[in-house]
Amino acid sequence: MIKGFPSFEATPAREPFWFLGGQARILLPGSATGNAVSLMEFSDPTGHAPPQHVHENEEELWFVLDGEVSFFVGDERHDLTPGQVAHGPRGVPHSYLVRSDGGARLAVVFSPARIEEWFRANGTPVAEAGDLPPAFDLTAVVASAEAFRLRVTGPPPTL
Repeated sequence: MIKGFPSFEATPAREPFWFLGGQARILLPGSATGNAVSLMEFSDPTGHAPPQHVHENEEELWFVLDGEVSFFVGDERHDLTPGQVAHGPRGVPHSYLVRSDGGARLAVVFSPARIEEWFRANGTPVAEAGDLPPAFDLTAVVASAEAFRLRVTGPPPTL
């Protein structure tokens, strides 16, 4: 039996927050795993695409829960549907684009952890912002990423 195995019960720390026009929530913070891994959920609308970026610290695994998403990793494009997984190796430029009409929901694992702290610090609690995503300052979000060795390398992908 694993001591201190985390539960996934609803807690204030797992409340959703707006991030770059979609919703995110931290399901498993790095603090629960000795910063070995963290797990987040992203619910993004149709057409959502973060800028192409590189994580110098983390490996990233995306698991599509709902919807259709194109993942761009290096020079490759992977069109995924529910139940499929994509890998974003550290040091390789990547992004994604939500293609399905109803948006998409992703589970994302980061290893090692801590990048979830950056997402939370740059998010707005849904309870405060309401049903529509608030405006965000992409320049400020990008500037704050430097401390986490995350850098933008290009614009959001398009099809």
